[in-house]
Parts: sequence; C-alpha cells; structure tokens
Amino acid sequence: MLCEFIRGLHRTRVLGKLPTHQGIRHVAIASACMVLSAATGVVAEPSGPDEILRQAVERGDVFNVVAVAATTDGVTYQGAFGKRFGGSNEDVSVDSIFRIASMTKAITSVAAMQLIEEEVVSLDDPVSKYIPSFSELKVLEGFDAETHQPHLRAPSTPVTVRHLLTHTSGFGYEIWNPLLREAVANKMIPGLFAEGDGFLTAPLVFDPGSRWHYGINTDWLGRLVATVRGTRLDQVFAEKIFGPLGMRDTHFNLPPSKTSRLVSSFERKEDGGLMELPRETPPPVSFMSGGGGLYSTASDYARFLRALLNDGSLDNARILRAQTVSLMGQNQIGKLEAGAMRTLDPTLSNDFDFFPSSIDRFGLGFLINSEAVAGGRASGSLTWAGLYNTYFWIDRASGVCGLFMTQILPFYDNRVVDIVEAFERAIYREISEP
Repeated sequence: MLCEFIRGLHRTRVLGKLPTHQGIRHVAIASACMVLSAATGVVAEPSGPDEILRQAVERGDVFNVVAVAATTDGVTYQGAFGKRFGGSNEDVSVDSIFRIASMTKAITSVAAMQLIEEEVVSLDDPVSKYIPSFSELKVLEGFDAETHQPHLRAPSTPVTVRHLLTHTSGFGYEIWNPLLREAVANKMIPGLFAEGDGFLTAPLVFDPGSRWHYGINTDWLGRLVATVRGTRLDQVFAEKIFGPLGMRDTHFNLPPSKTSRLVSSFERKEDGGLMELPRETPPPVSFMSGGGGLYSTASDYARFLRALLNDGSLDNARILRAQTVSLMGQNQIGKLEAGAMRTLDPTLSNDFDFFPSSIDRFGLGFLINSEAVAGGRASGSLTWAGLYNTYFWIDRASGVCGLFMTQILPFYDNRVVDIVEAFERAIYREISEP
C-alpha cells in the first residue's frame, strides 16, 4: 500500500505518462519500493493486464472493455471483460463491435497517403485543386453583437492536403471551439451531429498553418480521397485497406447480420456511476464520415495497427511503403503544439491533454509524444483516440502497439484514462520480462 501511495504522488494522469525528465524519479520510486518489500518480506507483484481490466469492470469504472497488444512478432495480449449490454448474458469479445469514432481518422489518413505514394496527390497541393469549393473558404473572426451576423474574411493562404492531415488548416469542432459553437447556435451552420454532411459548410477559424486545432479536417480528407478515386469512401477502404488486411468487421454501414454484436454505450453520471444509453439499430448512412463514422472490432483494428507497426505490411499484404509510414510519424507542424483541447460541451468531452507535461507534435494523421513514457511507450510514438473512450498507440521504436476499447461518454473519462495508463504499463512489463 505504501508503494502504491508513493507512486500515486508522482504519477502524471494522462494515458499513464511520466515524461522522461521524471523517469529518474520513477526508477528511484521503484527501487525504494523493492527495498520496502524486502524489509517487510512482502513481494509487490505488478498487476497483469487481465487483472487490471477485470478489476475495472468489477469496480464499475467501465461496464465492459476489450484490449489488444502486439509486437512486430504478433499479438501478445488480448482480453475482454464485461457484458455486451445491460441485462445481457453474452460476454464481450475481441469480435464485439464498437463505435470507433475518431479512430476512423487514422484509416482515412492512410487512404490519403496511398494517393501520395501513387503521386496522384501531393502533400502541398491546395485542396481546391481537387475540391473547387475550397477556393471560396472564409475565416470566421466573430459575430456582430447586435445582429449576430458573422465577420468573415479570406484566408491568408490556401488550405493544403498537408494542413488537413495535420489539423492545421483552420477547421475546428463546435465541441471545442467557441466561434463554431456560436455559429451553430446562430444557425449559420448545422451542428456536427445533424444528419448528413452539412457540418462541412463550417468556415475556418484561423489562417491555415498558423495553429494546431482539432477539427473536421479528416472528413474533408475523406471527401478528397473519394473524389480522386472516383468512388465512395467505403469502397476505397474495402479495396485498399480492409480487404488486404482481412478486416472483415469494419464498416460505415453495419450489416444487419452483425448488429447483434454491437456494444452498448454508457454515460458517466455525476455520482460516478454509468447509465446505459438507449440501444438503437444504427441507421444507414449515405455520407461516409472519414473523421468518425466507422464501426469496428478490436480484432480488426489491431490488424490495422500491426500493419503500421510493421512498416506498412501484415501477412504479406502491404498497404503503405515503409518510408511512407516513417514520414507519417515525423513532426509535420514545426514548433506548433498539439494534443490539448478545452471542452465547451462536458456531456460529450472533458478537457483533454494527452501529454500535459511535454510539448507534443503532429505527424500525418497522428499525435506524436515528444518524450518517452516511463514504463511505457518510447518518444515519437503515434496515437489518437475516439469519442467513446477508445484509445490506441503505435510505438515503432520499441516494436509495440496497443488498443483499448470501451463505450463511455464523455470523452477522456478520468477513470478510463487511469485504466488505459495501467494497461499500457502492464503490457510493457510483460514484454520486458523473460
């Protein structure tokens, strides 16, 4: 108990990360705990991933959880705990289906990079070359206090493909941006969750390239991919990514035969408990949201992560060249800072900062941690997440990737983050032990 208390005093609460400048302190704490254990005759065994996930369900921190980890040699861990929905006798499994929301973005980014590889599209091409309406984009600076009319101006530079891949175009989300929230309230644009793709009419909120700000960039990237390919985005994914990798359960429109495997979503209540949200059959969609529209399984998504961990190939199927994967993992935003947002809608998201003790960057589709995680991923690892508290990382330096899936709103739930960080540390412990 004393060792756990000491560790708790020094832990940074965000995906289990202690930055490297705290790494020496972390080692000292571990050494002190070994001395304490020897003195008391008690051996402090670290919890394994099974125990961490099982106890999280038993405590009620999550209703269910599925997690997978792998190295370049193959899957090293997979675990599933809890039931598929309230009142169900059916356990969740690695083949249970989850709403992966913004984890769709990584897949869309890979589809875009395939076009870059084929030299059909260039990173620094203006998007208007492929989507002419981009030449008419305006920057929203504010609203008239009396008339609520928007103040708009032309951007200082065109939005490029690179801007979309790095979230530096000037687009945002009303969940995290006050100007866009006001634009929705004034009925200037439809909300993000309105039916269809009306939210794509949103203006920019700053000049392209001047800031990092999370937004609808990858939805536009998906539109670009579909336009250049001359077909729907789901067909592009099926032919170029899902088919080659054997991802049989990843869809924009969930087939009726698979809806029974869909996991319920929950909402965190003020007292810390979980309330199950109404179970509904997902309606068919015509707009394929490259920024957040996919359903998938841990089994499927782990294959996607493993392909990127293995320089773009898995089981003799190649989706990207090794040099392209390497490029995606390099800082593409210079000295701009990435990875932190303040919420304007606590029902959907908490404030988040993936690595609050370090300045982090963004590659082509992924957040990059600039400092190593004590007991976890190396610096330069790739990561992102989904609104319903799904998380992944790709540590190409260490040859490890991991995936954690549950279905809870709001995003960046404190209890879930604690479980994810403990899971990550447990995976690296198991990999490092003989």
